Amino acid sequence: MGEATSGGSSAELMIDLIISLDGYASAEGWPGWWGLEGPEYLAWLEQEGKKRYTFLLGANTYRLMSGMSGAAAAEGSGFSEEEGASLTGLAAVPKMVFSSTLEAPLTWPNSELVTGDAVEAVREMKRTGTTPFSTLGSLSLCRSLLAAGLVDRFRLVVFPVITGSTGRERIYDGYPAVALEMVDSRTFDGRLQLLEYVPTVLDEPPGSRRD
Repeated sequence: MGEATSGGSSAELMIDLIISLDGYASAEGWPGWWGLEGPEYLAWLEQEGKKRYTFLLGANTYRLMSGMSGAAAAEGSGFSEEEGASLTGLAAVPKMVFSSTLEAPLTWPNSELVTGDAVEAVREMKRTGTTPFSTLGSLSLCRSLLAAGLVDRFRLVVFPVITGSTGRERIYDGYPAVALEMVDSRTFDGRLQLLEYVPTVLDEPPGSRRD
């Protein structure tokens, strides 16, 4: 077997993703949350926002989300009330941005730039930190942290849509083999499925072993 994260620390790291049934993070022509957010899911998101995570993100997600957060704060933004509240609220939470192309100081409030190796930086943050970490988008960063065995929780909210040819950002491309132990699941609004796992990165798929 490969690496399993230690768990049990206040500095736990969670990969947190929303995903279509066919494995995409977004899709052309579909609204945010694929138009399927409901009151139970939104209430849960609000509660999650009070848990004081430090969010980890890469440069592309930083540019996208900081721009959307600023736009959502403007009058007549076109975002729904729920989307606007979620986006503007991100300005107040601590964020660590991993990039060799961005320059400090970052303009999005409560954002700290890290220019060194992301995996080694997060390894040290987990060793010395006292608050939990969660990823925000940033699929390549998530993949690197998972492959390095640094992820304590792998959480998905699966939306019941197949995006097909309009799907963008395939989530699992380039992943190592990973065993998943389910530790939580629930359904929101009768249609969205939360799945939470403890991941273990495998050295190789089990079927490839030869005695």
